[in-house]
Amino acid sequence: MQSISIKSNSINRRNFLKAGAGFAVAPVFVSSHAFGANDRVTVGMIGVGRQAYYVNMKQLLGMQDVQITAVCDVDSWRLDNAKKVVEKTYGKKTSYASYKGCDAYADWRELLARKDIDAIMNSTPDHWHVPIAIAAMKSGKDVSCEKPLTLSIAEGRMMADVASDAKRVFRTDSEFRSLRPFHRAVELVRNGRIGKIHTMRTGVPKSDVGCEPQPSMPIPEELNYEMWVGPAPMHPFTLNRVHPRQDYGRPGWMRVRDTCEGMVTNWGAHLNDIAQWGNDTERTGPVSVEGTGAYPKTKGLWNILNRFDIKYEYANGVKLYYKTDYPYVRFEGEDGWIQINFSPQKITASSDAILKSEIKENEIHFPFKSDKRDFIDAVKTRGESLEDAEVGHRTTSLCQIGHIAIQVGGKLKWDPDKETFPSSSEANKLLHRKMRNPWSWDAINKIF
Repeated sequence: MQSISIKSNSINRRNFLKAGAGFAVAPVFVSSHAFGANDRVTVGMIGVGRQAYYVNMKQLLGMQDVQITAVCDVDSWRLDNAKKVVEKTYGKKTSYASYKGCDAYADWRELLARKDIDAIMNSTPDHWHVPIAIAAMKSGKDVSCEKPLTLSIAEGRMMADVASDAKRVFRTDSEFRSLRPFHRAVELVRNGRIGKIHTMRTGVPKSDVGCEPQPSMPIPEELNYEMWVGPAPMHPFTLNRVHPRQDYGRPGWMRVRDTCEGMVTNWGAHLNDIAQWGNDTERTGPVSVEGTGAYPKTKGLWNILNRFDIKYEYANGVKLYYKTDYPYVRFEGEDGWIQINFSPQKITASSDAILKSEIKENEIHFPFKSDKRDFIDAVKTRGESLEDAEVGHRTTSLCQIGHIAIQVGGKLKWDPDKETFPSSSEANKLLHRKMRNPWSWDAINKIF
């Protein structure tokens, strides 16, 4: 499918590529309009695969103050499906009588060049999150980005700084703060219902077993494989490295370390975010980490951690134990404990009195709304989202320093202010990832 030309905007792709001035953030484009009570936030969706098609797009299409105006994907089959769903949904609404359709793009840079798009939903694979998010914010767009946000701690810091400097609204797209049991538990913990916390425990499902080496295959005609790979290392195409053809099944890229770190960051971005939120350390991190883990015994295509057991300690003395198990978060304090299980979603505690406790008006309260509602409200009010870029980065980096500790071995000190390992040059080398040309950091620096 060919990308649709931008007739209403004089900034074409080539001009857009020349517009940036490096990561020291230059003045950004002015948003298309100031938001009023009846104004719609215009959203462009970049990446319309499994998560976007089944979850993100449907939620945004159901919001009266949002209009998806453009979709983008390097897979033309997925792109065409997304365009059809958007147009079918809006075509049925009488309030959209003047609706003229949804634009479709094969290149995300063309979508970002449009001044009439206020925000983007970034649902691309993990290896594309940061380059697209940074480019979007520097082009004046607010960003909701799928978790886990990054593949390295250094790029996470870069992204969080751009969001702050450019004064863009950013929402880490995790729904766990919008699940009632987790939200309730954090309010109880933050308001002292179990006393001073001393221990937290989190668990995530085990990763899939390894995949045998795969043969090189012809690239599907609907896929721009070069653009899909982007900043990741280039390897011959094989289906289990990317995603099922003309299907929305669980993609193989989630099991390949070039494009995803696996469950340690994938589900960890959900459960450990809740732990840090409850511990009031969502904008910092621990001071030490140690861990063990195992990769697939047979070297094959899928090479993420199968299982792990990680221990963290914070400056306030709280310890966090994170391992492959089942999805849960547990807070243990001097006066009791609270645990939240994901499936089925249930909150339990050491006493019924804790669970029945009322959060009074003068105590700590957090807004309760869906992640998409939180994002759109922040776009309209220009306020902070409940899980902004700094919070999302700190959650992802917490998981990543655990993964680094497994690779290096032994107990490591961590400086959460400088975001470095003070006494391990070997560990510090793993704070960065290499980016393939033309998507190296130097190249992106020149472009954006």
